[in-house]
Amino acid sequence: MFQIVLSTFALVFMAELGDKTQIAVFTLAAQTHSPWSILIGAGGALLVSSALAVLLGTLAARFIPEHAVRLIHYGAGALFILIGAWTIWKA
Repeated sequence: MFQIVLSTFALVFMAELGDKTQIAVFTLAAQTHSPWSILIGAGGALLVSSALAVLLGTLAARFIPEHAVRLIHYGAGALFILIGAWTIWKA
């Protein structure tokens, strides 16, 4: 279980670095003199959105066949690559 917790932490931590949410939290913290309020609000939002993702993922695993999940993974990966390529092309 510890390995799953650690790998999930690392994945989410790396995914969140430098994204628009972190920039928004940075901006809010710079504009206010209440950093604990910003930390509690941002942490709570991440906790709730993560809990929703876990709930939906658990439900999806119950109702979607395993071979379909594999296709969804490949489709999502291809979509990320296409969006990345399109973003680079438009830059």
